[in-house]
Amino acid sequence: MVIRRWGAIVAGVAVALASCSQPDPPPVPGPVHPAWQAMVLPAPPEMSNRVLVRDAVACGGRWYAVGGIAGPAGENAPAAWTTSDGLVWSAVPMVPSSMYGARHLLYAVACRDGRMVALGAASGGAHGNPRTATWAQHSDGGLREAPAGFELFGGPRAVSVSRVAAGPLGWLLVGARLSGAAVWTSRDGERFTVHEALPELASDDRGRTVAYDAVAVPAGWLAVGAVLVPGAVPVAWSSSDARVWRRVELPGADGRGQAQRVVATGDAVLAVGPVRDGFGVWRWADSGWRWAGAFGSGSRGALSVRALVAAGGRVVTVSIDGDGYRLWCSADGGGSWRPVALPVEVPAGETALVVALRDDRLMVFADAGGGSRAWWAHLSAGC
Repeated sequence: MVIRRWGAIVAGVAVALASCSQPDPPPVPGPVHPAWQAMVLPAPPEMSNRVLVRDAVACGGRWYAVGGIAGPAGENAPAAWTTSDGLVWSAVPMVPSSMYGARHLLYAVACRDGRMVALGAASGGAHGNPRTATWAQHSDGGLREAPAGFELFGGPRAVSVSRVAAGPLGWLLVGARLSGAAVWTSRDGERFTVHEALPELASDDRGRTVAYDAVAVPAGWLAVGAVLVPGAVPVAWSSSDARVWRRVELPGADGRGQAQRVVATGDAVLAVGPVRDGFGVWRWADSGWRWAGAFGSGSRGALSVRALVAAGGRVVTVSIDGDGYRLWCSADGGGSWRPVALPVEVPAGETALVVALRDDRLMVFADAGGGSRAWWAHLSAGC
């Protein structure tokens, strides 16, 4: 939805990450079977309206989920929900400031000090390109669309705006422009400035770059993505101010793959993404990035990672392949992974699987094609 150019390249790259001949991997531990409990997200009373959850986060003693409400004619309206007890959800008041904002589907969210900032988009204009904007939570609890110039996120140089991250330095958006990987920064979560064509971050003679995700660290920011040469090369960037970046190729994975999600866990950072056979894991600490292993061997079709969350010594990720969405959990900092049984199967397609984690409590929002349904469960120490 949010990537306009290079879509075919990225899809081709994902398909190209097919398995090659390797020794048989060790057996995968048996799946975790949480005791899922259903939850209800409030929606308009019309039966034809569908709840669509596309991202979620926990912070400041609350949970937040964002997405939209799909009407009977296929039109969307932006929506968000929150809960303090993890059981009873309430709708967040939405205040769009544009014609397109009133039709946004919110697809990414981050939170800092109990305040959330989200990304939303709706197709529009003569070419049907995404009209993207940020949404910031105000003191009254409502989520308001932040006015922005058309070329801040759109225009002739636009490619994608993928994720939002929060940290002591403020707020960071990552994605790509025609010049390659790009970032947007804001102190208040409303007024963003784009930083494009930056050395090391942008494309160069090594290939086209794209950033997929970012996380705040004590020294500033870490971002992850890929150089889109044939087969793709996983890369990470680091910066103290989001203006000067240093790029490194991530080790392992036969030099091929993509780093698509990143999360801080304890005193380390984990990145996860598709590689030649399954999904690779990279771990960053004081000594830099190292290869931490892989999971999901034998996954077929185009592979990608859609979510990565960490809390309470556990890491949970959402992957997708030709068979649909899968949920995985690690209790040892990404060294080993166990599949987690979902409350419902979620096939590939116009579907979604969203997770949020706080302590040992996992939230799952699954849309198998008919709208999102919500569950929660406790995870054991071993997941």
